[in-house]
Amino acid sequence: MAIDVADIDLADLDFWRKPLKERHEAFARLRQLEHPVFFEEKRVPLLRSGKGFYALVRHADVVEASRNAKVFSSEPAVTNPEPPGWVKQVFGESMVNMDDPRHARLRRIVTRSFSPRMLAGLQSDIEAACARIVDDVVKDGPRDFVHQVAARLPIHVICDMLDIPQEQREKVHEHVDVSTAYTGVRPSLARSVQLAGQNMLALLALQRMVIKLGHERAADPRGDLISLLVTANPDGEKLTDKELGSFFALLLVAGNETARNTMAHGIKLLTDNPAQRELLTSDFDGHINNTIEEMVRFVSPIMQFRRTVTQDYSLRGLELKQGDKVVLFYGSANRDESVFPDPDTFDITRDTKPHVGFGGPGPHFCLGANLARQELRTMFRELLTRLPGVRAVGEPELLLSNFDNSVRSQAFTF
Repeated sequence: MAIDVADIDLADLDFWRKPLKERHEAFARLRQLEHPVFFEEKRVPLLRSGKGFYALVRHADVVEASRNAKVFSSEPAVTNPEPPGWVKQVFGESMVNMDDPRHARLRRIVTRSFSPRMLAGLQSDIEAACARIVDDVVKDGPRDFVHQVAARLPIHVICDMLDIPQEQREKVHEHVDVSTAYTGVRPSLARSVQLAGQNMLALLALQRMVIKLGHERAADPRGDLISLLVTANPDGEKLTDKELGSFFALLLVAGNETARNTMAHGIKLLTDNPAQRELLTSDFDGHINNTIEEMVRFVSPIMQFRRTVTQDYSLRGLELKQGDKVVLFYGSANRDESVFPDPDTFDITRDTKPHVGFGGPGPHFCLGANLARQELRTMFRELLTRLPGVRAVGEPELLLSNFDNSVRSQAFTF
């Protein structure tokens, strides 16, 4: 029986409590409609009260909005709902919440950190980290794939890139876990206040740490990412203290979550689809790159971003007005039947090129996409080579969130 659109409310907490299958069915119903649907927002404690948003659920609509950043602005914020204005005064403004020319300036500075040469230089370190992680799994026994594998590698790699002192890395892990919990849906005022306070303290601690290191590296540069960011590029551009702190927080949260979420969901996908796993292991080098793209499409590790309309604009017959809000639902776009036939099937041989799991095409395409691919490729090679029987056990515990498709825990064995 077809789902009644009146029963779908993407702005309501109860929708995000539904099983994934029901949510996918709801988005499929919305994709059938002639125009994007408007959802009224309720007041959320400690966040700005929005009037509501239009849900962009078709692949073509998400791509159009992503490419047209002048009309679909990332300012004042891309999270849904938007944080209050004082947040940027305290923590600085994140690059994802900026438009050009400010966004272009910051992206020019940080892009060199993710050049092919820089990533190639990381490969031996990533391989060594994967080997140590699997060594520990063998020694300690399999318990929680997220804690023992998926959550460890991305943070380890980022700390290596930044040359974070070993004695500070455990604190980095703890602060990132707090920020990850904050991306979940807050069901009550008390819980909102608690998580907001914890998140603020975690972000402040991370910023203080990296700003202090930035001062040290500016005086005595090394070959690490912090040194690169606080010393001028050929155009004389470098990050200020506040910009460095904001970028560090973005790198640790966004750079961690994409690889972590895909890896955690990925082991479950390979377990539940033995024929696809067998195909992958029969020719790992031939299939792993497209397997990663299919995992990212299927998972959509970041589920949505918000945009603000800067001028009147017609989108698929919908007349948007200046100031309107739209939300780009990447998970829905990645299951658009017109682009991905049989979208709910995990198929490592499908054409995955159009997926928007790293964001849509345009100036805000994920800066760390190639690093995430590199981490996933290296870790799955290590796991499937050394632990050929590795598999998920039971169902994952998911974070209750409308933003981050995060796995809190996943039992596994080998």
